[in-house]
Amino acid sequence: MENQLFQIINAQSNIEWVGKKVTGAHNGTIAIKEGQLTLNGNQLTGGTFVVDTTSIKILDIADLATNAQFLGHLVSDDFFSTQQYPEATLVITAVSGKHVNGNLTIKGITHPVSFDADVTVNGAQLTASGKIIIDRTRYDMRFRSGNFFKDLGDTLIYNDFELSITLTAKAA
Repeated sequence: MENQLFQIINAQSNIEWVGKKVTGAHNGTIAIKEGQLTLNGNQLTGGTFVVDTTSIKILDIADLATNAQFLGHLVSDDFFSTQQYPEATLVITAVSGKHVNGNLTIKGITHPVSFDADVTVNGAQLTASGKIIIDRTRYDMRFRSGNFFKDLGDTLIYNDFELSITLTAKAA
């Protein structure tokens, strides 16, 4: 079989994020800018996608002023530094069954990640989903991390955050 390329349809793809702290959690979305996936038969073999870090939204804070303040903090150098790094990328390096290995780059820093992905092909359309757990401190996001600061008490923010990714793509 030969490789088949699928272009990600960014308007039909999304990432939901969850960040947790001692006193609760926050959640929101972040947009996929572009990307493609490669399949051999119905088996994922590779791909890459680009995330628009400037598109981050917070869904659980209804108060507009509080939401804007928190968003300003997420796009600052304490977290995503979106002005300097408007994109993050995931490059798939290996796939074995449902298990995917890749290189994730955030803030210009690249580390390997691995996760399970469900991929379905229906004619010329592909859907894929998976959840990635990321240690934010590996990408220079140390704000209120217990690894770097002492006596944070109930202001501690957990290092791991979750990205639930849903992709829709069409055959190129």
